[in-house]
Amino acid sequence: MMKKLFTLSSIALLAAAGLTACDTGGGSAQPAAVSALATGAAVSGEITFWHAYSAGGGEIKALEKTIIPNFEKLHPGVKVKAVQIPDKDMHQKLVTAAAGTSLPDVIRADIVTVPELAKIGVLTPLSEAMPDFQSWADKMFSGPLATNKYNGKLWGLPLDTNTKVVIYNDDALKANGVASVPKTLDELKAAADKVGGKYILAEGGSGAWQMLPYIWSNGGDMTDPDVKKSAGYLNGPKSVAALQLIVDLYNKKAIPGVILGGSGGTPTGDGLPKGMYPTIVDGPWTFPNMATSYPKFQPKTSPMFSGDGGSVSVVGGEDIVMTQQSKNKELAAEFIRYMLSPDAQKAMGQVGQLSAEKDMAESMASIQPYYAAFLEQLKTAKPRPATPQWAKVDDIFTKQAQLALQGKLSAQEAMDAAVAQIDPLLAQG
Repeated sequence: MMKKLFTLSSIALLAAAGLTACDTGGGSAQPAAVSALATGAAVSGEITFWHAYSAGGGEIKALEKTIIPNFEKLHPGVKVKAVQIPDKDMHQKLVTAAAGTSLPDVIRADIVTVPELAKIGVLTPLSEAMPDFQSWADKMFSGPLATNKYNGKLWGLPLDTNTKVVIYNDDALKANGVASVPKTLDELKAAADKVGGKYILAEGGSGAWQMLPYIWSNGGDMTDPDVKKSAGYLNGPKSVAALQLIVDLYNKKAIPGVILGGSGGTPTGDGLPKGMYPTIVDGPWTFPNMATSYPKFQPKTSPMFSGDGGSVSVVGGEDIVMTQQSKNKELAAEFIRYMLSPDAQKAMGQVGQLSAEKDMAESMASIQPYYAAFLEQLKTAKPRPATPQWAKVDDIFTKQAQLALQGKLSAQEAMDAAVAQIDPLLAQG
């Protein structure tokens, strides 16, 4: 039988000690669901879990053949109904379900959608619904945890995470006369000048996912800390200088046209092992993909190019959240705990899902050695601004960055135009 970190009996001990959600950092009020959780009574019944795990990578098999059966063995009489919904359909499915009464109990939600789901009333804040919430929050890397913050509350916990690092082809660098991988933004620029018209870096797009690591590492930012405005941040000197660096590299033909998106050009995951692109900035999924297509290639890693802001990359992944409509919140909370347990996290680590829990880092690296570089980068990685308007914000940023890359606007003009469109969206909350 698998070990469970937080049982309902352990929650009962919290109650016996006089602790509430407020005492554990979970908020000022203790809802009815928390009172039920604190009784120590055995959970029972059925819950539904919506997710977008893939079948091809073994994720669904790990969930349905290992994790859920083990959870149900720990809780006789309990049933978890797992429903796979394609990632492209999940957002609309949730928005539609929120208007009725057909929401599930628990959701594996893309991190960028959590603020919107909270705003439209889909979610109940875990910081209030779980009396032991802070114990779990303290386990997480700060970047992934922050993806759950909206309107002063934490609505979920990081279920899995990822970030990006520099992945490089050492032979391609040396063939272009670059002795070692650039460590800083200045070294990247110097390497581009040295190779003279040859590629030094490839980026697969010009959205915030691609550009924010350069902006943050250069000391810039997209918004203020409260995500209320972008004026003075996205169009500030450090942010504009970071975009200008990428524009300059593109104009020097040190970056290929795939940065503009679309289907033109060789994808980064093919160009790197082929020696076309000496460096790319990408996530842990790159390794199994390359191992399949290019089994003889041995990619190497380095931290995100550093600047005045340090070496800062972007957080990706999914959060686990509970819905307001759940009629069995105590069971939903217990399932969330189990999904975050070492047993479940290791099972998902075996199929490519990286844990966001700091004390799981050693276990993750023992599963896949290449995880280590990403876990180290997670110590400084940041989330994209948590706003219900994120999809629109990112679309605006992407289009303006492309205009700068195409030479239709200067980097400053492009970011000024982006700010003028983004700030009214942020003002909507």
